[in-house]
Amino acid sequence: MMSKNNYKAFLYLLPAFIFLVLFLVYPLIDVCIYSLEEGYNFASQTSMGVGLYNFSYVLHDQYFLQALKNTFIIVIITVPISTILALIISLGLNSIKKLQEMFQTIYFLPYVTNTLAVGLVFMVLFKKTAYSEGMINLLLNFFGVSSVDFIEGPYWAKIFVMCFYTIWVVLPFKILILTSALASVNPDYYKAAKVDGTSKWRIFTRITLPMISPMIFYLVITGFIGAFKAYSDEVAIFGTNLNAAGMNTIVGYVYDMLYGNSGGYPSFASAAALILFVIVLTITVINLMVSKKTVEY
Repeated sequence: MMSKNNYKAFLYLLPAFIFLVLFLVYPLIDVCIYSLEEGYNFASQTSMGVGLYNFSYVLHDQYFLQALKNTFIIVIITVPISTILALIISLGLNSIKKLQEMFQTIYFLPYVTNTLAVGLVFMVLFKKTAYSEGMINLLLNFFGVSSVDFIEGPYWAKIFVMCFYTIWVVLPFKILILTSALASVNPDYYKAAKVDGTSKWRIFTRITLPMISPMIFYLVITGFIGAFKAYSDEVAIFGTNLNAAGMNTIVGYVYDMLYGNSGGYPSFASAAALILFVIVLTITVINLMVSKKTVEY
């Protein structure tokens, strides 16, 4: 029989369990069902059969392949760069004694600013129009570099803006987490290392890095997941028609299949969502396996 304490614990967990079932488990099962229904008619709620055609269609769709490419570029570039930059800045902030809280506040401000508002600012800074070259192009011209249309120009320029903006948005949160992690390291370790005449680099690699490795791993995991779910940042810079701009992401593709100009195809959207789920799950499992050898708890 269930003990009284176990019974209470179950009751405490029951609301969260119900919430997870209703808003996570059930939708996931529903998506799996939609993804297997071929020729699904949204109006009549009927399908022509069950199979893997939806996955085949999505994997051969040029818009999905472009979105997949863009998403992986965002992940590969922004996650490591933002994590390394956050670590460098956090180390600098941790070494500052005077005005430390002020600098921490300044670096954290972008995180509490509206994403779309920041995106519009970036668009104004980088966009080249008939009336203005944009501030970034003015700086490039000052150094003798010709103007580039970062918003409607070549693909590499748009990718640069997209990655730059993504790093800018995620950096404050990572700085906050790493600054807190550095502050929690026992100072006695540093004192003992200084007594032994240990170099700063060795202190960093042998004490600081291992002690904050759980937080770094947490940021890498959440960074990968967040980058794979990128969508709103791209809309803020390139507008809602991301396919025309060639800057769509997997989440954007799913949204377009549901509600965009080519919307009304929940089966295709579900197939794309499941592909994204498998990709994120695979990356997460790989990171968890790597963390067992690299992260010290």
